[in-house]
Amino acid sequence: MSFRIDERATDFEEIDRYDHGVGWIAHPDEEMQRASHAIEVDGDVWVIDPVDAEGLDELFAEFGDVAGVVVLLDRHTRDAATIANRHNVPVYLHDSFSGVTDDLEAAVARFGDRLSDTGIEAYPVVDNRFWQEVALYDPRDDTLVVPESVGTSDYFRAGNERLGVHPMRRLVPPRETLGAFDPDRVLVGHGEGVLSNADVALEDALENSRRRAPGVFAGMVREFLPV
Repeated sequence: MSFRIDERATDFEEIDRYDHGVGWIAHPDEEMQRASHAIEVDGDVWVIDPVDAEGLDELFAEFGDVAGVVVLLDRHTRDAATIANRHNVPVYLHDSFSGVTDDLEAAVARFGDRLSDTGIEAYPVVDNRFWQEVALYDPRDDTLVVPESVGTSDYFRAGNERLGVHPMRRLVPPRETLGAFDPDRVLVGHGEGVLSNADVALEDALENSRRRAPGVFAGMVREFLPV
């Protein structure tokens, strides 16, 4: 299937449905497997790193009214402004983010160690001029949302890994931040989430990241070599 990466999808693939939320991939055939999520808190819906698609508003309505759109990675502005403006809500950015507002044509609100009044906790994973990333942790059901440092699309994983560390972080995996969690599920920004034995998958990914790095790098070379 061919499409422009910036055109609105006419459909989407639903992923990661659970009691308090759901995810989707707007362009299921793309290699990057950009995943987006919506989390419900007290009848409000918080939309995370969204790629827009027709029919999403009906999906959100299953859980409640959209209260805000959240960007968890500086590069994941995606269609955040479009969806925020459609629902007349702000785009929420972590206090540590800088420069991201330049890419957003929407109202912006800030949050610190909690996402507004949701009770969902926010933890900076990377904070430098090249990469700004925040993870969310929902203590109601031990759900961890990581937009970039780990993922499940093919280019993140080595061998039979269920969850893999981003290739650019393989040699210095985020053990200090993400290793502190014991989640029931891990939702990611690229690929389907890990909804069972997620704590084991996360520990395995972090502990074996460096050892498995050569296999990931070799796969990347094979992918980009001409045939």
